[in-house]
Amino acid sequence: MPKPVYEKGDVTVLWNQAVHTDREVTANRPDIIIKNKKEKTCTLIDAAMPAQRNLMQKEAEKKLKYKSLCIEIQRMWNLKCTIIPVIIGATGIVTRSLRKNLEAVPRKHSIDSLQKTVMLGTSHIIRKVLQCEASSLGGGDHRWFKRITRKKRPVTRDIHIE
Repeated sequence: MPKPVYEKGDVTVLWNQAVHTDREVTANRPDIIIKNKKEKTCTLIDAAMPAQRNLMQKEAEKKLKYKSLCIEIQRMWNLKCTIIPVIIGATGIVTRSLRKNLEAVPRKHSIDSLQKTVMLGTSHIIRKVLQCEASSLGGGDHRWFKRITRKKRPVTRDIHIE
């Protein structure tokens, strides 16, 4: 887990920190906030890993969710604010705009490594769910789990020709 606040020169990076504003803003805790005092910019980054059918919807939802926070940051801190949603489907599918969104984030970022991280997380969740279901079967009976995970044997049949 990264430090909640990281400062180097004119750049401050906030990790999972709430922004306190003069006006009430319900969505005030994006995943990452990059504040660059020299360039007078503030970047709000929020990530999500939805099911494939919800990718575009989730991207629009993130932009709308943090719009009022972005307006408040511009007003209070006098910085140009942008919202960058990082949306990668649970099986690694990405939106068309992800590459463009990542270009706005300082430093180089690999979409391949982000996809790999998401897919490893998905497989971890699936493994945990299967373990929970297997252990919840009466008295530690894991026959159901063994049945779905065992290797299939090729079917051989004896053919009798008369």
